[in-house]
Amino acid sequence: MANYTWNNDLVPSTIKVKQVYGIAFTNDFRILLRIEDNKYKLTGGKPEVNEDYEQTLKREYIEELNVELEDCYYLGYLLVEENNESYAQVRMIAKIKSINDKHIDPANGKIYDRKLVLPDRVKKYLNYQDKAGNIMLDEGINLAKNTYEFNENSLKEELI
Repeated sequence: MANYTWNNDLVPSTIKVKQVYGIAFTNDFRILLRIEDNKYKLTGGKPEVNEDYEQTLKREYIEELNVELEDCYYLGYLLVEENNESYAQVRMIAKIKSINDKHIDPANGKIYDRKLVLPDRVKKYLNYQDKAGNIMLDEGINLAKNTYEFNENSLKEELI
């Protein structure tokens, strides 16, 4: 079983980054989640050669959800320790620039459902069992509140 530790500093050069995922916010302060096999998830993936974290995040959101991001900010990383190996899972926040029609993820041929959820309910949907993931969510929401300007808060959750 893996052990997760949240770190909000930069990933040390000695630790490999295996994924970059993001918390993406609408202009009215809702969070976009991907639905895969009836489970709610953040979106992201593995960095490609010579790709920085922002490029990875933007590419993955286009590939998986056909959503364009802007104003991406580094949040921190989860240190994962499993099977005598340690690696990093980078987390970022971003604003949603546009939500386009759903399409096929070229990596696996799936078409994902998408849901906009309220920040105070995102933990319910993601249902992280570890403390580190929940700390990450709290810090991401707080960073977004302090970084972005939001329109009126929506009270509506919806599939898009």
